[in-house]
Amino acid sequence: MTESPRRPLLFLDVDGPLIPFGPREHPTYRPASSPHVEANPLLARVDPGHGPRLTALPCELVWATTWMDDANECVAPLLGLPRLATVTWPDDPDAEERDQRRGLHWKTRTLVAWAAGRAFAWLDDEITDRDRAFVAARHPAPALAHRVDPGEGITDADYRVLGEWLRALA
Repeated sequence: MTESPRRPLLFLDVDGPLIPFGPREHPTYRPASSPHVEANPLLARVDPGHGPRLTALPCELVWATTWMDDANECVAPLLGLPRLATVTWPDDPDAEERDQRRGLHWKTRTLVAWAAGRAFAWLDDEITDRDRAFVAARHPAPALAHRVDPGEGITDADYRVLGEWLRALA
């Protein structure tokens, strides 16, 4: 019996993709009585409609955010998501500075290592062509580094790109 291939990973950032920051008014989705929203009013911008859309994708969701495990405590319940794996960021200011001088996002190197050769998509609002080139050169499996407009957050167009990429892997 052969083992079935593991589903691709989807690395999710919170600030920008799930909490949009645009200049326009964003709808609010949570009452102010939510303890997490009271502590961080920007959480009211998290659209609960993302939860079902994300869980319907044929991939394994992973938090890739500075929120770290707080994403499981504060954001996941707003989306109706279960507890997700969370990328732990290394505390290496020298490496971060070197990557920054090269124009590389501080998350990129860690996400490639975390994926360990497994196919992955990464939704973030700070991805550049340098990050894409780094991933292409150092990651043996298919990868999609997709920049989300932080003013809008994840849109239907972003879901289309992600869905097409995931279907092409199947």
